[in-house]
Amino acid sequence: MDSLGPSYRLTGGPGGSAALGFRPMPSGPRPERSERRLVRAAKRGSREAFEELFRMHWARAHRTAFLIVRDGAAAEDIAQESFVAALRHLDRFDGRRPLGPWLNRIVVNRAIDWTRTRRLRAEVGAEPWLDDRREAAVEGPDSRAEQVPAPLMDALGRLSPERRAVVVMRYLLDYTPSEIADALELPTGTVNSRLRRALDQLGAEYGEAAGG
Repeated sequence: MDSLGPSYRLTGGPGGSAALGFRPMPSGPRPERSERRLVRAAKRGSREAFEELFRMHWARAHRTAFLIVRDGAAAEDIAQESFVAALRHLDRFDGRRPLGPWLNRIVVNRAIDWTRTRRLRAEVGAEPWLDDRREAAVEGPDSRAEQVPAPLMDALGRLSPERRAVVVMRYLLDYTPSEIADALELPTGTVNSRLRRALDQLGAEYGEAAGG
């Protein structure tokens, strides 16, 4: 069974949108009370509390950025910049809610912007389009390195940034379509349409590349 990052696996095969599925793997209970305490402390200016929040959420933030931008150095920069932005605007965050979705909204939007800019530069010849056909390690501080298969990375890379983002949010972060719509400020129907088209494309291209 092929792996998609440290916490998720890709199942199924070619044959249309229904044939390509993502199944979340158990990640254990979330320490919500501890996180809320840390958020309150970070809002008061505690560096130690923010560093602990960084350790709690870094692996997912980095993996999310990587699967959208397909560039290890850029993913690290995007994840770090997202944490800095979160720290600057932590006073706007509702501490009664989980921090992860709010943080990942920042990561996803920055990753989409980076990918759009990269493609624009490639189209006008400002920079070469890098060949990302490689098996790339997706590592986190609390998980072993896992390999994302090159055929799957190629298939994800051929999705538009917008479609790639909703696939990552739906099947890596386990957002509902309505939550994705809220995060990206889109109609839910648009999110569902992008998901259907992305899965159709992934099912065809990944199946062909994997020899299916």
